[in-house]
Amino acid sequence: MSEDRIARRIHITGKVQAVWFRAWTVEQASELGLDGWVRNRLDGSVEAVAAGPAARVEELIARCHRGSPASRVDKVIVEETPGIVAAGFAQKPTV
Repeated sequence: MSEDRIARRIHITGKVQAVWFRAWTVEQASELGLDGWVRNRLDGSVEAVAAGPAARVEELIARCHRGSPASRVDKVIVEETPGIVAAGFAQKPTV
């Protein structure tokens, strides 16, 4: 990865399932030109990995704090992660 390119794992809790959060995240990340994925977790949370230019990844994180229109975000935990993801941004199955 170049110095400007970062990757972050984002874990979002609150009312974030059955409120269009995954599709909204794909839309937001694609608009920002990021690579990565998003999926529901069996515990009711949402997990995402986003990779790309630092400022754009940080913008996605800021948007995740606000959430999709129908969601209620209680907490966002961000961790560094290796930026090994496929090109584009995909919605993955629940785990």
